[in-house]
Amino acid sequence: MDSMSETLERAVKPTSRNRRIAGADPDKRRQILDGAHEVFTARGFDAASVSDIAAAANVSKSTLYVYFEDKEHLFVALIEREREAQKRGLYEILNSDLDFAEGLAGFGEGLARMLTSDFAVSAHRIVLGVAERMPDLGKEFYERGPGYGTQCLAGYLARQVEKGVLDIDDTELAAMQFLDLCQSTLVRPRLFNAKRSPAPEAEIKRVVASAVTMFLARYARKPAKAGS
Repeated sequence: MDSMSETLERAVKPTSRNRRIAGADPDKRRQILDGAHEVFTARGFDAASVSDIAAAANVSKSTLYVYFEDKEHLFVALIEREREAQKRGLYEILNSDLDFAEGLAGFGEGLARMLTSDFAVSAHRIVLGVAERMPDLGKEFYERGPGYGTQCLAGYLARQVEKGVLDIDDTELAAMQFLDLCQSTLVRPRLFNAKRSPAPEAEIKRVVASAVTMFLARYARKPAKAGS
């Protein structure tokens, strides 16, 4: 016979099947995510409780569990929402008709703005803090963020190789190198709170312009020598 606590737990925390059927109100989902954003940003992942999030969202715990299985899934959903909002126009640059250097600079600047934003910095800190005991969360965060960005940029670079603009043997490595160059002096100081506000626009442009120059110096296809 089930204990009273087990019965109550099932009553408060619906099954996955019921969750998919009942948790269909986008406004309610957004309301819960807004509350989670407030609590996670203020307290971090470990200190935040489902009760705190439900109170901030002005919903009951039972309603919250209709939409999200647990705090971990709620956090991942919040990251995805914020990431999608920030990167919506970022990857469109890679499919535009801009000159290659101009497109690369636009992508790098957008990336730097995104990674140094308050929410991105807070999310990175939280994930790094829990990744050792929650490796699946860390893996998912990487694959949907940095990993996805690397693959998108690598594909863009491969198209430039086909056009004869670049000379790259390993586009994935080259993509990672460019992404790292665009973060130099910008992201790490924010992560460690050495700089407490997003980088000024002029500084982002300066860093990314240098990254583009270095990248092209290494990978731009050199004109064929006369007589070769």
